[in-house]
Amino acid sequence: MAEHEELHDDDVIVEFEGEDGEILSYREEMVLTVGADQFAVLIELTETSENEFEEAEDATIAKIITDEEGKETYIAPTDEEFEAVRRAYEELLEEEEE
Repeated sequence: MAEHEELHDDDVIVEFEGEDGEILSYREEMVLTVGADQFAVLIELTETSENEFEEAEDATIAKIITDEEGKETYIAPTDEEFEAVRRAYEELLEEEEE
């Protein structure tokens, strides 16, 4: 996880195509390793004006997979993966508060 953060000094923005064809933008808050897999905690961004965004309160979790060419792709986790990552994220937040 730390190596990933050090490689990206700027925010990592992830875009998905929504059901209606609209582009949904997220900022990668952090990457967590759970088991053998990596997951990104993504904070939704809403466009306030042209090319200006603000963070929404909504967050989501995406599983990061790497294809044969080394390109990272974000996919939806299974329900079990989502719950495991959610618990790991909450534990991390509790540790930071102490």
